[in-house]
Amino acid sequence: MDGFIILDKESGVFSKTAAVRTAKIFGTKKNGHIGTLDPMASGVLPVAIGNATKMIPFIEDFCDRTKEYLFTVQFGFETDTLDITGTEIARTDVVPDESAVRAALPKFIGHICQIPPVYSAVHISGVRAYELARAGKPVEIPAREVDIYELELMGTDGKDWNFRMRCAPGTYVRSVARDIARACGTVATVSMIRRTQSGVFAIKNAVTLDFLENLFNNGGDIGKYLMPVDSGLGDIPVLNLDGKSCRLYRNGGFIDMAAANGTYRVYSDEKFIGIGTVESNVLRPKRTI
Repeated sequence: MDGFIILDKESGVFSKTAAVRTAKIFGTKKNGHIGTLDPMASGVLPVAIGNATKMIPFIEDFCDRTKEYLFTVQFGFETDTLDITGTEIARTDVVPDESAVRAALPKFIGHICQIPPVYSAVHISGVRAYELARAGKPVEIPAREVDIYELELMGTDGKDWNFRMRCAPGTYVRSVARDIARACGTVATVSMIRRTQSGVFAIKNAVTLDFLENLFNNGGDIGKYLMPVDSGLGDIPVLNLDGKSCRLYRNGGFIDMAAANGTYRVYSDEKFIGIGTVESNVLRPKRTI
């Protein structure tokens, strides 16, 4: 089987582990995922199965990858990981009032600079930052530009402050929480992160790994939860080929095509057959299905 599963990853599971287990259910080792979630985070993890893995680079390069997160913050202490899985490194009695927090949020909306957490997958001289941190080596991560479209305080519940954020890929929730706290003259730690959207993949269509495994073990139809290989590619324009051109395309041939230069989804008889590029009115196969 080929396609995408919108996984509702549970907290405590690595994204790679979840993708491998999902692929195993569908009888293949060929898998990939779009947008790694922290192990402690839950929510939308699009997993590519089989030939759908060929589409990941095109989703990442050409399509809307807006992310939405719900997250919970506790003020007054900070850990080395900036979440509750880490070791406490700072504590204070300063807890901001709600008006101060709401007043700080507009500072973090728009095109801003952000320093990723020390415990993150950012590469430093070819080594992941979290690997250096775990080895006790000093980690200095330069600030990077990120885009945050929406950031709001949803409410409070005792020590928990609940937020919602919509942002571009590469934005770290844990860094946002840290920076909100600093803007309010205190420190904070994230106690919950849940991704509710990743591009066109939404939590309302997600299934848990336990559900899929139980369905498979009981002979259920797991295929109905598999989305088509061209899912998530909707921002890429379409070209349609006739039968002869389709055969030529699938065999790696070039096709004369009166179309603007660019990248296209290619179909024949409404069936998705791959991604191609047009240059000087010639369609060249980039990936075939």
